[in-house]
Amino acid sequence: MNRLFGAKSTAPKPSLSSAISNVDTRIESIDVKLAKLNAELTTHQQRLAKMRDGPGKTAIKQKALKVLQQRKMYESQRDQLQQQSWNMEQAGMMQDNLKNTMTTVDAMKTTTKELRKQYGKVNIDKIEKLQDEMADLMDMGNDIQESISRSYDVPEEVDEDELDAELEALGDEVDFEGLGESSGMPSYMLDDTAPPQFIDAPPEMGNKVKEAAG
Repeated sequence: MNRLFGAKSTAPKPSLSSAISNVDTRIESIDVKLAKLNAELTTHQQRLAKMRDGPGKTAIKQKALKVLQQRKMYESQRDQLQQQSWNMEQAGMMQDNLKNTMTTVDAMKTTTKELRKQYGKVNIDKIEKLQDEMADLMDMGNDIQESISRSYDVPEEVDEDELDAELEALGDEVDFEGLGESSGMPSYMLDDTAPPQFIDAPPEMGNKVKEAAG
């Protein structure tokens, strides 16, 4: 059976990228052949422009016609290969987009599964109870701070008239105590035998000299 139909090929199938690469290589080889044919046609055209009608010119025309036929054949083949390459490139882009889409979908599925698992561990009732306990603790803390900062033996209300009278009496006491301090010495240290303060200048020396001479 294998002799009739051949053995089954075990070689790996070509990928899309390798197929595109092979087609592009064939297009490049055709472009090289077309460049040679164009150069050959240019040579024939230059020779025909210098020749007169005759058998030689006719032979060169025949050669030029064959070159033109070959060029058209290669150009047609190149166009077909370019179309094939473009189609495969589009297929490759669609395949890449599909892969990216599937990757995104798989990631979304995994994320959704993880979110459900995490949210399943959350108990809303426990969270609300915890919030209530925190509020109670905050109120308790405020009560403790208010109790600690409470003042003792201080009247809550002060009569402004009484306060003004006390301030006025305090000012009178200060004025009275400052009467004997103008001399720079406390009043209780002042001596009655101290010399009078009305003497402004020392006695003149001339009178004492005259009395001694008399």
